[in-house]
Amino acid sequence: MGTRKPLIAGNWKMFGKRADLVEIEKTLAAASHANAVEILFCPPATLVAEAAKFPVAIGGQDCHANTEGAHTGDISAVMLADSGARYVIVGHSERRRDHGEPDEIVAAKARAALAAGLIPIICVGETLVDREAGRTLDVVGAQLAGSVPAEAGDKLVVAYEPVWAIGTGLTPTSEQIAEVHADIRRRLVMRIAAEGEKVRILYGGSVKPGNAREIFGIDNVDGALVGGASLKAADFSAIIMAHPAAGV
Repeated sequence: MGTRKPLIAGNWKMFGKRADLVEIEKTLAAASHANAVEILFCPPATLVAEAAKFPVAIGGQDCHANTEGAHTGDISAVMLADSGARYVIVGHSERRRDHGEPDEIVAAKARAALAAGLIPIICVGETLVDREAGRTLDVVGAQLAGSVPAEAGDKLVVAYEPVWAIGTGLTPTSEQIAEVHADIRRRLVMRIAAEGEKVRILYGGSVKPGNAREIFGIDNVDGALVGGASLKAADFSAIIMAHPAAGV
């Protein structure tokens, strides 16, 4: 893994109210010795500013590609940065599916994030139909090529989230995860040479306390993008502490 600091990110999705911010405090207390692991919370946009008061990295779950404008209900990367965010998730499969976002839009959002000083977490992943048809590496590779702005360099994070494993309780085998992460790494190195070795690649999709240690032991897995299990401090801290670096 070299000098890549593990990143374990919690995506709260459309869950959480102000009272739930106590889970951040509880998580940090339970994982207080995990200094070698970077912890990130991505709460709903309504909580970003308040969550940013905690001594931990905070991120948004999405951003608009424009800095400002007549886009009712949307939030720009500049606004997230102004609220205290340091990261933003773009291209999550739920955005790609529910909002019909193609790679071009994801790349534009990532570009906006970079311009605002945020680190984009660019999500890629195949559906079950793709997996069963043997198209996984082609689909993920095409998403990577289309979603990562050329100017990003190594100032990004990639999250591999097989769509069929998100919130389903299903998890790919270690061999399947290793194959995809190795191919993502290969493509990043082909694209930006040695800088590609610096990019952190996270795994996401039904990461739980019971399987986290095995997942973290896979080559080129530099952390996790955790969904439901990040909402409760007991589960999320257990995932964080399952990383080998947590005890360093």
